[in-house]
Amino acid sequence: MAEPAATTETDPAELAALKHVALVGGLAETKVSCAALGDRLDASTQTASRRLQALESAGLVAREVVGDGQWVTVTDAGEAALRGEYADYRRLFETDVELLLGGTVTGGMGEGKHYITLPGYAEQFEARLGYEPFPGTLNVDLDEESVRRRGEIAGVDAVPIDAWEDDDRTYGAATCYAVTLVADGERYENAHAIVPDRTHHDDDQLELIAPDRLRDELDLSDGDVVEVRVEATSRIDDAADRSGAGVA
Repeated sequence: MAEPAATTETDPAELAALKHVALVGGLAETKVSCAALGDRLDASTQTASRRLQALESAGLVAREVVGDGQWVTVTDAGEAALRGEYADYRRLFETDVELLLGGTVTGGMGEGKHYITLPGYAEQFEARLGYEPFPGTLNVDLDEESVRRRGEIAGVDAVPIDAWEDDDRTYGAATCYAVTLVADGERYENAHAIVPDRTHHDDDQLELIAPDRLRDELDLSDGDVVEVRVEATSRIDDAADRSGAGVA
């Protein structure tokens, strides 16, 4: 858990530019002409240039401008944004899609216990997740492939935890994703990955909460290999459920 921060989503027009850059050069450094990018986007050269600048400002690409163009590289954050889009489309056109993230159990800094027990969070957990979490988080260091795939979690339906205030300060929002934790053939199904809007953790670590102490339930120690299976219900599925009706 962490302090508050504003969250931003990638503008659709900028995401389209990011996609075209990646399609031309993959995720490696590639030379980009604003005129050529404008043609692909059906936009002017000036518009293409502004979108590249916006992508750079958002940290989604890195650029080096040269005399006859610019070298552009999609960053890890840019890849995560594209993987989120990819996950949405997979869930639209495929069935039984599952996001599997692997890693090893690691010790935390003890902050989870403090934040999870704060009343502004605890009340929301009980109301929205259906349980009072054990006071603490299980930290998982993701393996290299899972770090790359983590961005796909953006396409999965989530439970928002709102920011709140007390007399002293404001506490940040977070997002919870329903997961099943698997270790040595044993499963624990009633858990959630919690992703604060801002955290000291990098994208290579995931925090899990549950009504029970996960280390005890699955007999876990630091260094044990685990698999986090993220429930595949998508935002698209959820929106259809809320509509309550099909197309006649």
